[in-house]
Amino acid sequence: MSVVGIDHVQLAMPSGREAEAQAFYQGLLGVQRVPKPPHLEVRGGCWFESDTVKIHLGVEDPFRPARKAHPALKVDGLAALVERLGAAGITVRDDEPLEGYHRVYVDDPFGNRLELMEPAVLRS
Repeated sequence: MSVVGIDHVQLAMPSGREAEAQAFYQGLLGVQRVPKPPHLEVRGGCWFESDTVKIHLGVEDPFRPARKAHPALKVDGLAALVERLGAAGITVRDDEPLEGYHRVYVDDPFGNRLELMEPAVLRS
């Protein structure tokens, strides 16, 4: 027996702010919102999924954002994404270099920390 992967990442969000979540995760990051199962929909929150990424946002009351713990999302086209986020008023933060990657940190609309990383292309 062994762990073989991660099905999804769940982050917390405040109640009633699903439109902000959709504007950020779908509108800026490009991960499509998908319907939650009806028996879970009543709890609020929302899910964003693609073939390779599943981010579920669940309502937490009282809400407290994840400031240190975070998902690290692999991206294609980090420079363009950073530009799009900046144009939308999202603060993008650099951090210590990590060998083999370009990476930055951003906060979602609720203050949850996200790492965006793209493999560095090695040129010979």
